[in-house]
Amino acid sequence: MCKCGDDSMVEREEMWKIGMKYVGVSKIGRPNLMVSRAPMMLWIVRGVTTLLIWTFVIRLLIMGEIMGPKLLKSWPSCFTPPTTLFAKEVKLSSVGVLPKDFHPPKRIYKNNGYLLVSCNGGLNQMRAAICDMVSIARYLNVTLIVPELDKTSFWADPSEFKDIFDVDHFITSLRDEVRILKELPPRLKKRFKLGLFHSLPPISWSDISYYHDQILPLLQKYKVVHLNRTDARLANNGLPLEIQKLRCRVNFNALKFTSQIEELGRKVVSILRQNGPFVVLHLRYEMDMLAFSGCSHGCNVEEVEELTRMRYAYPWWKEKVIDSDFKRKEGLCPLTPEETALILTALGINHDVQIYIAAGEIYGGSRRMASLAAAYPNLVRKEKLLQPSELMYFQNHSSQMAALDYLVSLESDIFVPTYDGNMAKVVEGHRRYLGFKKTIALDRKLLVDLIDQYRSGSLSWDDFSLTVKESHADRMGTARRRLVMPDKLKEEDYFYANPHECLQPLVEPLGLT
Repeated sequence: MCKCGDDSMVEREEMWKIGMKYVGVSKIGRPNLMVSRAPMMLWIVRGVTTLLIWTFVIRLLIMGEIMGPKLLKSWPSCFTPPTTLFAKEVKLSSVGVLPKDFHPPKRIYKNNGYLLVSCNGGLNQMRAAICDMVSIARYLNVTLIVPELDKTSFWADPSEFKDIFDVDHFITSLRDEVRILKELPPRLKKRFKLGLFHSLPPISWSDISYYHDQILPLLQKYKVVHLNRTDARLANNGLPLEIQKLRCRVNFNALKFTSQIEELGRKVVSILRQNGPFVVLHLRYEMDMLAFSGCSHGCNVEEVEELTRMRYAYPWWKEKVIDSDFKRKEGLCPLTPEETALILTALGINHDVQIYIAAGEIYGGSRRMASLAAAYPNLVRKEKLLQPSELMYFQNHSSQMAALDYLVSLESDIFVPTYDGNMAKVVEGHRRYLGFKKTIALDRKLLVDLIDQYRSGSLSWDDFSLTVKESHADRMGTARRRLVMPDKLKEEDYFYANPHECLQPLVEPLGLT
């Protein structure tokens, strides 16, 4: 019995020693170095496995961002609402803006350089230029820096891009087309400050091939190119359809005004709507317009001299000696307030309707507005509808004030511009995009001739009114093809006044007027 017990003790002792070896303890109680590496190797394997898994997950997310819309278009998503739900629950604004949290997938492309642009002119001239520059950047596969707005023009408006447009919406809403940054990366910013870039004004009315053949090599050489003038630098016609559609997308979706401007614009429209329908009259009878164009019909001697002095004071206004009567008869002058009153009456505009004046200060003040105010007593302006405190933020910022007028113009029942400047053209095109809302494009050359005949007594009122109505029956903003004049690019129809490639399908045949 004792012997058996001793044998059991010895056996247990031997088994204990063997067990200690497996867990890394030697016979003499010292750790086994070879076996002790096992836990370390286990942790290394776990770490490498975890790293590989996360790498795989990240690559999946990237692939999902690029290919998700194609691969998962039939799957329900918690991030993208179904189309039917989207249509019911998300109401687009009148300017066609998508919800603020909408972020299209980023476009991945090889960057050919960085494009800086300095816009020139007023709000709507710059607006069209921005649309052009985005399209050019997309075509050249370059990064666009948020455009710089003109601060040296007649209006001397210090507004930055972010003061007028929602810059974050501008960047994110276009990120599937072009990469847009608020400023140059630090390394390139240093090069820019050292003058290591190329600056030039691109040729006006250029085809897209000009930018591919002339501008792209400069971008590849200098990495940063600055286009220091942007007005009318891209052709109206003969461009690929995708470029035309992108110009529209920028104009009607990406260029969203700031929330302050939009809120005030909505308030003005709400006040007007409470009193019924309203007409927006873009009465371009302002001092700068008259001085620039040399149009002084109806002005006294002192006013003519003042306008002439102003014209000579700006060296970049190249035309100095101007025959006002000749320009008026050619239809190259804005209608005067007196002429406008006659035309609105001849067109049959109700004398009780509200007429919102979308313009700056009218030259000649209340004296020149007397005839129009007598014919249409319900003349209103934003300054009359809003409190001074509400407009205080926009004072001395002409582009922001113009943005308010732009929003109200879009919402009006009828839009009537008395001169075909940039605002008249861009608003006309935007109203076409919103469903061919009525815009009366006045034929000024015909109208001043009719007015002179009526005033001289050679044309009765009934004949005058009938002729005005008949001659403008097809000038109400309806669907038509854009007039193409390859040899007279400045005289053909402006793309932004009639972007027919972006509108509802047109029915042939269409007029070319």
